[in-house]
Amino acid sequence: QVQLVESGGGMVQAGGSLTLSCTASGFTLGEFAVGWFRQAPGKEREFVAAIDWLGLTEEYANSVKGRFTLFRDSAKNVVNLLMDSLEPEDTAIYICGARRYGPIDSNPGGYAYWGQGTQVTVSS
Repeated sequence: QVQLVESGGGMVQAGGSLTLSCTASGFTLGEFAVGWFRQAPGKEREFVAAIDWLGLTEEYANSVKGRFTLFRDSAKNVVNLLMDSLEPEDTAIYICGARRYGPIDSNPGGYAYWGQGTQVTVSS
């Protein structure tokens, strides 16, 4: 069974850090491009960051560039999103998607598999 599970969300104060994990089961995540998106209440799903399947290219939304970093741990079948200097505007449900042998894609429609998401809440 192909499954993606996000973890690591929580509540932090502004300026704090969190590390989110996107863990795959039923397939080898190293063969997939992985994208992180977020969705706040009443808003559309927003691109956050993505890494291609080879792990050679990364892309970040302007709003998180310099604060968020992707890290692919192939041995654990996980892609982590390290989030530093968190701001209240980062509050959302964070969701990862996967696309086999895919390049980076900032469009959520490009991903075939999705997790359920993990809540991140940043207080001021």
